[in-house]
Amino acid sequence: MTIRVLVADDHPIVRDGLRALLASLPDMDLVGEATTGRGAVRAAITDRPDVIVMDLRMPDLDGAAATAEICRVAPEVAVLVLTMFDDDESVFGAMRAGARGYLVKGASQQEISRAISAVAAGEAIFGPGVARRVLRFFASPPAAAEPAFPELSPREREVLNLIAGGLTNTAIAGRLGLSTKTVGNHTSAIFTKLQVAGRAEAIIRARDAGFGR
Repeated sequence: MTIRVLVADDHPIVRDGLRALLASLPDMDLVGEATTGRGAVRAAITDRPDVIVMDLRMPDLDGAAATAEICRVAPEVAVLVLTMFDDDESVFGAMRAGARGYLVKGASQQEISRAISAVAAGEAIFGPGVARRVLRFFASPPAAAEPAFPELSPREREVLNLIAGGLTNTAIAGRLGLSTKTVGNHTSAIFTKLQVAGRAEAIIRARDAGFGR
């Protein structure tokens, strides 16, 4: 059976490398490419790949938020994260979003092809460094209570707190020293990760969790 693969990465050199790798594998077909998070979500619906190889740092919607949305609108599509980042926030954020695999860029072609086959078959797979991090986490889980909305990054929780406080995007941008566009991107990611229809619903959920006080 041929595995249909979509590559979602905004770096041309990464897409070129994955395109060459997939072309050399008889049991895999490249069915599309996306350069933004929202593009990856659209392609998951229109191209129906078996596996999406997803970068985490993407324009307009980060890879974790895109993964969460793909799991919602196309749950049969497996997401394999391939990124430069292996910190706890990135790894566990991707896992919470629904990624079935996580590799760090620099993985060998053999590791990547094996991971694609594994997640297509319904398995979970992690690169060696990431696997050690996951095992350490479960061997000695942190004593601190998990924050509200753990799927959000610290910056996204900060933005959500200000949204719950009734601030507009422009006011939030001024408060945090960010551009209004950046705040808008954070807001879109928050709505996607919380699976809310808009600002009013996000405010209700955030205030119920103690935000905005």
